[in-house]
Amino acid sequence: MPGDTRPSALRRGFALLALVLAGETVFFLPFVLARIFRPTLLEVFDLTNVQLGAAFSLYGVVGMAAYFIGGPLADRFAPRLLLAVALVTTAAGGLLMASSPSLGALKWLFAYWGFTTIALFWSALIKATREWGGESLQGAAFGLLDGGRGLVTAVTGSVVVAIYAALLPADVETAGMAQRTHAFQQIILIMTGLTCASAVFLWFTLPRHGNAASREGPAFDFSGVQRALRLPAVWLQAFIVVCAYVGFKATDDFSLYAKEVLVFNEVEAARLGLVSLWMRPVGAIGAGLLADRLGAGRMTVASFALIAAGAGVLALGPADAGTVAVFLLSVVTASLGIFALRGLYYAIMGEGGIPLAITGTAVGVVSVIGYTPDVFMGPLMGWLLDGTPGAGGHRQVFMVVAAFAVAGVIASLVFLRLTRTCATPETTAAK
Repeated sequence: MPGDTRPSALRRGFALLALVLAGETVFFLPFVLARIFRPTLLEVFDLTNVQLGAAFSLYGVVGMAAYFIGGPLADRFAPRLLLAVALVTTAAGGLLMASSPSLGALKWLFAYWGFTTIALFWSALIKATREWGGESLQGAAFGLLDGGRGLVTAVTGSVVVAIYAALLPADVETAGMAQRTHAFQQIILIMTGLTCASAVFLWFTLPRHGNAASREGPAFDFSGVQRALRLPAVWLQAFIVVCAYVGFKATDDFSLYAKEVLVFNEVEAARLGLVSLWMRPVGAIGAGLLADRLGAGRMTVASFALIAAGAGVLALGPADAGTVAVFLLSVVTASLGIFALRGLYYAIMGEGGIPLAITGTAVGVVSVIGYTPDVFMGPLMGWLLDGTPGAGGHRQVFMVVAAFAVAGVIASLVFLRLTRTCATPETTAAK
């Protein structure tokens, strides 16, 4: 890990493992719970899709401001400090969530998480990963980061679904609301404990100081923001992230689709939703490794094409209990593209000539624009699903995903052309 003169392979391995664990457990409470247990969460908290979407939207609104704060913070303080504090403060919110808060309190909780997981965490994670990869392993670094994160969620998700099922009667349909609530509270507490455990592991694994962390000068140096905004690659990358993140947000709908359209019970729906999560390590690691050989830009184009194909089938194809195989194939196809992009859309920073010295700030700028689906996608999905109950609403959700995927293909092709025209090596830009 940069920060040591010649770090051993073992220390580098543990450092990457710490980043992987931290990078996923910090989002267990705000997002992973809803992704796996969306039908259960709606029932236990007595929410509509629109109300849950509003809570996600508040997270996104706070996150928009937090990205601007987090970028300069990541260029000022060591990742070890920022990441550990973010994990602990995020876990603290799990205690409130386990108490089955009111809708108002839940909205404030998601707003709070918008700060802890973004301002204190996101840019620091991306910068630490970019430093870990060096000049020659950017695709591998980000592919392993997101693929590893996906593996953590897939394994954890499989375990907690089994625990949840074990806490309910053998016939899930006979479980009362009190039983469902108690079982779900236990899952929330497990997720909270795992988040805290990641903070402890990271604190004793990452070096005290990162290479680019500077303790001199003001805590917030916004001159880097101006430099980042002048780079065309930053704007294109931001739009690529928007298109990719719309697809990622739609993965929240897989388990609800299974319950409402394929008529599965909530445990079966959660298990079916896990199919998508298991595609994440395959897509992200595979795309990351291929990106170092074929180029991150080319792999980005191919990944958006996969999303367009999978989402297009879900948007236009049949949707009933007799089409489980078609649904699964479409989920696998779309998920491979979605999670491949998770391992790619920061790996292209090097191809875009973005200097390492302003990585944290550039990530902040890209993220402010790129993660706007955190603001609009939740309410939009809620409006579509509640406004057109049944298969129709789900088709509309994936029609939106397919449209953004096509736009992503176009933006990625423009990015490829820009990088070939400019041909500005990262090492030159950083001098």
